[in-house]
Amino acid sequence: MELNINKSNFTRFPFLLIAPFFLWGTAMVAMKGVLPHTTPLFVAGVRLVPAGVLVLFVGMMLGKSQPKTLKAWLWISFFALVDGTMFQGFLAEGLQRTNAGLGSVIIDSQPLAVALLSSWLFKEVIGIWGFFGLGFGIVGISLIGFPDQLIYDLWQGNLAGLSFEWHHLYNSGELLMLFASLSMAVGTVTIAFVSRHVDPIIATGWHMILGGIPLFFASQMWETNQWINIDFSGWMALVYSTIFGSAIAYGIFFYLASNGNLTSLSALTFLTPVFALLFGNLFLAESLSNLQWFGVSLTLVSIYLINQRENITKWWQKLVTEKVTTTENTKTSDLLPTLLSIKSNPEIK
Repeated sequence: MELNINKSNFTRFPFLLIAPFFLWGTAMVAMKGVLPHTTPLFVAGVRLVPAGVLVLFVGMMLGKSQPKTLKAWLWISFFALVDGTMFQGFLAEGLQRTNAGLGSVIIDSQPLAVALLSSWLFKEVIGIWGFFGLGFGIVGISLIGFPDQLIYDLWQGNLAGLSFEWHHLYNSGELLMLFASLSMAVGTVTIAFVSRHVDPIIATGWHMILGGIPLFFASQMWETNQWINIDFSGWMALVYSTIFGSAIAYGIFFYLASNGNLTSLSALTFLTPVFALLFGNLFLAESLSNLQWFGVSLTLVSIYLINQRENITKWWQKLVTEKVTTTENTKTSDLLPTLLSIKSNPEIK
């Protein structure tokens, strides 16, 4: 049996473009809910390997061919390391040290890195509005990631109580989530190279399997009691995260990433923290400080500016052109009576 899909099937139904980000946001909440009863590396492995098998099965149903060259397998292996092992490992460990909503906001700052990488590798134009967006993003992520008291002290010029300790940096959930964000950004850019050698759906499946296996080995070495304390609702949360938050979400996202503008597509991830914060509040009673909410707002504005940079540039150029035309017409209409007066007065030569 062979199914047929193409890019127009996705663009014809906009909800399919939004689906990965809704699924990632809700899956993050589901993962956070089950983590107190299990271990992070085990959860990361469960999210990847079974999902990869499902994606490969779908790929076979769609009639997609398997990788055939050494170069294809090397690209898939690098893709698996960065977007599989590193991203999911940092994500799961970081979620233990921060809440789902805050974690999702930091994760979904990755369009900022994608914009820079795409500009460098694929010559995608960022433009002045895109750089404004990057600036807002840096400020927003700083407000989210740094402790409120540190920001208030810096604002007031109080540097006396500031100190830096490496073990606090290591245990920082926000820092781990930032590493996860950068890993996903590199993975998003990598799919453009991977898809030159193998179908993106097949590559997505294999990168999940190859990226998840080291996480299971790491869990076996450094973690204990991975599944003993998981109840029925916990297993259902893992099933949801695996099928919907990994297999379906990543399958759609990387298929689209292999066919479109990476900067614009990845910027749609500004929807993910909205979903994560909403469901984190509903199910986990999580909340952010006012300063962090302001950082969230700046982050969303930044990603919007990056995503809409071309449209804003066209609108701005049109506005400037209309203003210049209006000014020139006004000057001409003001000058016309003077010219007529000169022409009608024979004494003026």
